[in-house]
Amino acid sequence: MIESSAIRAVAAPTLLVIAKNESRCIERCLRSAQPYVGRMLVLDTGSTDGTPELARACGAEVHFFDWIDDFSAARNRALELADADWSLFLDADEWIDPQSGFHWPAKASQAQLGLVRMMNLDQSSGMDLPVSSWLPRLLPRGVRYEGRIHEQPASQLPRARLGLTVLHDGYLKEQLQKKQGRNRRLLAQALQAEPDDPYLLYQFGTEHEGAKEYAAAADLYQKALALLTVRASYEHSLLVRTIHCLSQAGRIDEALMMIEQWAGRYQHSPDFHFAAGNAYLNKGVSDPAQALQLWLPRAVQSWQRCLEIGDQPELEGSMQGRGSFLAALNLQVVFSQLGDSVQAELYRGLAEQLKYAVEPAEAGQGV
Repeated sequence: MIESSAIRAVAAPTLLVIAKNESRCIERCLRSAQPYVGRMLVLDTGSTDGTPELARACGAEVHFFDWIDDFSAARNRALELADADWSLFLDADEWIDPQSGFHWPAKASQAQLGLVRMMNLDQSSGMDLPVSSWLPRLLPRGVRYEGRIHEQPASQLPRARLGLTVLHDGYLKEQLQKKQGRNRRLLAQALQAEPDDPYLLYQFGTEHEGAKEYAAAADLYQKALALLTVRASYEHSLLVRTIHCLSQAGRIDEALMMIEQWAGRYQHSPDFHFAAGNAYLNKGVSDPAQALQLWLPRAVQSWQRCLEIGDQPELEGSMQGRGSFLAALNLQVVFSQLGDSVQAELYRGLAEQLKYAVEPAEAGQGV
């Protein structure tokens, strides 16, 4: 909850949603937010599927905006129309987790931005597992956005985490395919103007990774890491993705060098050790002469370290399961392949026990 000595009474914020052809999910988004906001405003950028009518039926004001390939322009227009002390942004494919149990404070500082916990459902493990990130979505009056895509508030105000969890299914395969071409085009345009922006390079890398273009993604991630001059909020996610993509691209020795270089900083990250274990396993496949003596033991140690740490949903870019049942499943497979049925059965049972903590099926449901 936002706290500061410079506080003032505030009404519930205005919800702002930018939408185009979101009939699949606009009602879910708006109805999830109704208990938390005093007003809802949808800025439609050219829907042809009835999205405006659905939004009005949920009680939202609907305004229209000609799309100009610039997300900041759309968000800033919504802020102008809202003219609110506080504005809460959600995308149409996001919805507030009804388990958040959050209540807006009667008073809050207008010298801070509010961060919501975004739980992005991710299918890279074969299941709809949540990957956490913290995004500035509660804006006080006067703050505006910048950036053509993956836009950010143009503000140096400090950021405070709210007790509000938002679920997002836009990274699931079917939804990602619909917007991949648009995102690549806009990111390419943005990078032409700012070729050394590490955040844009990171986001462009995620587009390639989502398409399983691992070598291209790894190149973009490595360049982004080299350009970071301060410890960015996305550094952890960037590093884990880099190791994963290098390994998937067959550049395993590069991945191992990065593991050695960064092990000290992220020794308490289950995601880092999970990616390291996968890289060691891949190295064992490519180097069978040393697999049993060197690489498989390192993989086992890495996944066991994941279990020691446990899931860390507070960590930016962390996937639930890597510190629990996904690590146990990997250990089950390795010990089964080694012919150690006792250890394999132990980790099979542990994986079964731990997997319910993530509850991916419930996380993916609407409200």
